[in-house]
Amino acid sequence: MKVEIDKTYTLAAPVDRAWELLQDIGSVASCMPGAEITERIDDAHYKGLVKVKVGPASAEFKGDIEVQGTDAGKRELILLGKGSDTRGSSSASMLLTASIGDAGDGASELHGRAEVTVNGKMASFGGRMMESIADRILQQFADNFADRAVAMGGGSEAEAAAGRVEEKPAEINGLALLWQVIAGFFSRLLGRGSGAS
Repeated sequence: MKVEIDKTYTLAAPVDRAWELLQDIGSVASCMPGAEITERIDDAHYKGLVKVKVGPASAEFKGDIEVQGTDAGKRELILLGKGSDTRGSSSASMLLTASIGDAGDGASELHGRAEVTVNGKMASFGGRMMESIADRILQQFADNFADRAVAMGGGSEAEAAAGRVEEKPAEINGLALLWQVIAGFFSRLLGRGSGAS
């Protein structure tokens, strides 16, 4: 099953600082809930780990990250990540194109296009559910990225952002994400129903 996501997030950090952060693969990976780089093979190849918790059960996905290209002129980074859970019941890959743009007034934008392919048990969630879950994970990633970019500066805002970076969850909480998706679905459904009456 394949899911495509195209999103833009505003960052309270200048363009140059956000671009500097985007080129630091270890820091970028650490912005993803539950993700970490476990080994750097060379400048373009890394090994990583993502921890996922659904209720009392937890799983680990081990995989490879390849930097397929960087373009300083466009402030763009292209990454390919592939992995499978340690039990071999699911696998996933993600081709991510991320770029930094100027939002004016000292702010910047993080634009991301992701093509996610999921196989095995995880694919049983279905396309719409996977798209919603992936969207929530990307929002958490963008929030963490924004905090890390702000924390690279100085002053009280940087200190507050650094504190939020330290509080990043050690794993993706699949149950919480699923609940957010279900609550959002019913909220939209009830909103349409009340508007129709």
